[in-house]
Amino acid sequence: MFEFSLSVCGIASIICLWRVALGPTAFDRILAVNAVGSLVIIAITIHGYLMGRPEFIDIAILYALINFIGTIAILKLFSQKLNKKK
Repeated sequence: MFEFSLSVCGIASIICLWRVALGPTAFDRILAVNAVGSLVIIAITIHGYLMGRPEFIDIAILYALINFIGTIAILKLFSQKLNKKK
């Protein structure tokens, strides 16, 4: 079960990275990178749970906060650049 869940996360990450490479707009690429970050958070949580290391959950929460703040900051930057062009 452990190998299956991590392999599903790996396959989903590969699909998201493919979306990063082929995304037609910058917003598609940003959302795909955010999805990869979310999949990494899931993988860290699963790994920590199955290995009996609850401190991995804290690391995953911290990574989720950094992922969220980074995505909001980049989207705000792109929206400001789009507003300047108009």
